[in-house]
Amino acid sequence: MAQKPLRLLACGDVEGKFDVLFNRVRAIQKKSGDFDLLLCVGNFFGSTPDAEWEEYKTGIKKAPIQTYVLGANNQETVKYFEDADGCELAENVTYLGRKGIFTGSSGLQIVYLSGTESLNEPVPGYSFSPKDVSSLRTMLCSTPQFKGVDILLTSPWPKYVGNFGNPSGEVDTKKCGSSLVSSLATGLKPRYHFAALEKTYYERLPYRNHVVLQENAQHATRFIALANVGNPEKKKYLYAFSIVPMKLMDTAELVKQPPDVTENPYRKSGKEAATGKQISAPEEESSCQFFFDLNEKQGRKRSSTGRDSKSPHPKQPRKPPQPPGPCWFCLASPEVEKHLVVNIGTHCYLALAKGGLADDHVLILPIGHYQSVVELSAEVVEEVEKYKATLRRFFKSRGKRCVLFERNYKSHHLQLQVIPVPLSCCATDDIKDAFITQAQEQQIELLEIPEHSDIKQIAQPGAAYFYVELDTGEKLFHRIKKNFPLQFGREVLASEAILNIPDKSDWRQCQVSKEEEETLARRFRKDFEPFDFTLDD
Repeated sequence: MAQKPLRLLACGDVEGKFDVLFNRVRAIQKKSGDFDLLLCVGNFFGSTPDAEWEEYKTGIKKAPIQTYVLGANNQETVKYFEDADGCELAENVTYLGRKGIFTGSSGLQIVYLSGTESLNEPVPGYSFSPKDVSSLRTMLCSTPQFKGVDILLTSPWPKYVGNFGNPSGEVDTKKCGSSLVSSLATGLKPRYHFAALEKTYYERLPYRNHVVLQENAQHATRFIALANVGNPEKKKYLYAFSIVPMKLMDTAELVKQPPDVTENPYRKSGKEAATGKQISAPEEESSCQFFFDLNEKQGRKRSSTGRDSKSPHPKQPRKPPQPPGPCWFCLASPEVEKHLVVNIGTHCYLALAKGGLADDHVLILPIGHYQSVVELSAEVVEEVEKYKATLRRFFKSRGKRCVLFERNYKSHHLQLQVIPVPLSCCATDDIKDAFITQAQEQQIELLEIPEHSDIKQIAQPGAAYFYVELDTGEKLFHRIKKNFPLQFGREVLASEAILNIPDKSDWRQCQVSKEEEETLARRFRKDFEPFDFTLDD
């Protein structure tokens, strides 16, 4: 019988906003069922008055879930943590201690390191030293059967965590963070690593813990930094996840590599992982990613800008790919219904959807013949992103949010559907829930993927898939293996939960006359003109 996963919550800096946090946890549990643990990193206590905490400390109020917290990160809050080895702070709220390993009854292993980095002696009561990190590594890594740990909790980010990964926003990971935490993460190989203190949310793409073709496959690590509780920008401060303890998992299942996995940000080769030296910044060949051009006889490296690394001269622009036969969506094709075209860029164009879910339902289409987003060249991708951002601004100005989806299945030319949803209809979370719920009902595995991940890292050219992007940047992905309902995206958006027009789920039922289409197209062109970036060129 398969082991039932544990359901956990991780939280960023609480900063004394206990009621805000615990009320949010209660709401989540009411909606999604009970969780097993809440893990808090960063500053649990703040500079706020103690009145709120006293209600929890004296038992007037109670945390709704077993909560484990890290210790002080400054002198001001040291007073709350009386026992360096950990203690109960209030009912259901436990201080883990300065450093150590917590093993639950399920076998889940959580390594914790409280405080901020200090290289000075004596070490302040709110800091950790190189000796602390070294002792943790020795305690765990010295056993021959050591594979890694389930969870690592630190308050500071690890330095260099952004290398080879998705952008980390306003945080420069080459300057911010702790080199000691980087070293600890390299040695302990946590499956999940949580941190805070930078007042922002960052979910890095998972990274591998082995060197491909040189070492046996090992599990990947997911680093998640969480924002501060109740922040006005509504950045994510609570993260829900399910996990089966490593020691209960089949090895083959454990070492499965996520499709968007990257290189380890803390080292250049497997040799560095074996050294106990402090991590230094890995050298990067360039700020852009590289890939191998398998069409080249010599397999030379080619940068994602499309320039050969051996040639100082950029390649001449390629002609857009041509279709093998008639295509309804190639702009040069006589089959295109040109009266629906509402905007033309350099590499892409916008057209009203035939039989749209709304009068301003549009498609982003490449001018050349590309089957899917995965196959687009870099310059086309850049313009697609420009159109997406512009349409978001356009619809926002009209009191709407937009949902984008692509179905690369039984289609020959990329059609990125952009459907506006009035803000008054529902929230983004409702749209996301509707997609997930209807997918489950139809036994479709719709997975949430990291916001900054590139679809090209997940799907190979020619692979069938369905993909949704919400206005918040959240993304849902399904790899189509056999059959897939052609109208699934429309059905979800037309459902009662969102637009409440279920009779419009099939585009053929929504067609209007050519004269009406021309009127709608003229209206869209006029409304869109103030946002038209092609006029700036």
